[in-house]
Amino acid sequence: MQPGVWISLTAYFVLMLAIGVYAWRKSTASSEEYMLGGRNLPPAVAALSAGASDMSGWLLLGLPGALYVSGLAQSWIGIGLFVGALINWIVVAPRLREQTEHYDNSLTIPGFLGNRFPSQASLLRFVSAIVIVLFFAVYTASGLVGGGKLFASAFGGDYMTGVLLTLGVVVVYTVMGGFLAVSLTDFVQGCIMMLALVIMPIVILTTGQGNGVGQAAERLTAIDPNFLSLFNGVTALGWLSAVAWGLGYFGQPHIIVRFMAVRSVAEVPKARNIGMSWMAVSLIGAIAVGVFGRAYAERNGLDVADPETIFIILSDMLFHPLITGFLYAALLAAIMSTVSSQLLVASSSLTEDIYRTLFKRNATDREMLNMGRAAVVAVGLVAVLIASDPDSQVLGLVSNAWAGFGAAFGPLIVLALTWPRMTGAGAVAGLIVGAVTVILWIALGLSSTLYEIVPGFVAAWVAIVLVSRATADQGEYRGIVRN
Repeated sequence: MQPGVWISLTAYFVLMLAIGVYAWRKSTASSEEYMLGGRNLPPAVAALSAGASDMSGWLLLGLPGALYVSGLAQSWIGIGLFVGALINWIVVAPRLREQTEHYDNSLTIPGFLGNRFPSQASLLRFVSAIVIVLFFAVYTASGLVGGGKLFASAFGGDYMTGVLLTLGVVVVYTVMGGFLAVSLTDFVQGCIMMLALVIMPIVILTTGQGNGVGQAAERLTAIDPNFLSLFNGVTALGWLSAVAWGLGYFGQPHIIVRFMAVRSVAEVPKARNIGMSWMAVSLIGAIAVGVFGRAYAERNGLDVADPETIFIILSDMLFHPLITGFLYAALLAAIMSTVSSQLLVASSSLTEDIYRTLFKRNATDREMLNMGRAAVVAVGLVAVLIASDPDSQVLGLVSNAWAGFGAAFGPLIVLALTWPRMTGAGAVAGLIVGAVTVILWIALGLSSTLYEIVPGFVAAWVAIVLVSRATADQGEYRGIVRN
């Protein structure tokens, strides 16, 4: 690999580690600072941190790969995500920021649920933490698969070496700086990702002769007359499965925890506007990479064995080595921003919601910090085992974990924040029913018919409502839930 690529990548890694050192010196004196950055994130940092931790390698690998193969119809996933994210910022963000502080200064999602429903506090915290660790192990593995594919495809190296290298850098700055380090690195990584997704389509369309939007469209319709149709081959259930990705936002702990850390409720709208603008530009850029990347590959006779690597292939072909290194850094940024957020949330649940709640209620802040750091390493090693198969598909792993969180926590969070009549028994029922429905749907092989988040979300919502009504005498309204 050319020296310019190594220069850019080295600069990126040094920057991430420097941010970790800065955060370590600034904000790891207590559990609240390590897990939530002292609830003092500026709107721009909170917004881009939520976006970058959300999109992961899926944005530069999975989504462009899907569009490369199947055409513009795969854009429905991005459209559903955008609408879901917008509703999440409007409905969940301000309420969660306010209520997690009101309910005994909850530091984690399981902690909030336990404080919101005291009659089932221990059970809710324990089951929530188990679900979080289980699905985050799979979700984190998807990011490590992306790191392994980058190392193997771009550098010609060993897949597992790439997996371990990706995890190693993330673990170092996460263990050192906690939530502040993760959020600040996410902000920088979000900027890098967006810039890369603006640059790449422009260069694809302006490189060589016979390019441009018109020529690309002609070439794509020659491959498939319906390649640029939003409805090509889309059935009703297929469309529902695609847009239903947006339902997952309400239950993603690594995303909604950013809402808990914004400086104030009054700054949530500003963060929302920044975050949604970033998301719109990034999604459009990823869609353009997949579509125009296919046109470029056809025009130049490229052999793309794995469509999920089209971003990597074009980065190497079209740019000066220094820029290629920057684009590789953008892909690593997408991967590492999500992995670090997931490791931190899983670690927080293991320490705050299992260790402190079940084993040592009087644990000191220093003890909790050390336990949290050990948990980051432990969850990362489990994810490595899951990611050890080089044939794993990023989009497949992400879709399973996304559905698990969306169904288990989505209805639970929305109703806990907005429905005063919800009970602790209803909360437990929704959490279990949502998670189990998703797992069974996948195990029975029904995901190819309908995305598992749809039955899981509906079943959890119904379970919460029915069980809460049946246990209405246990109503636990504590004075702040607002419709």
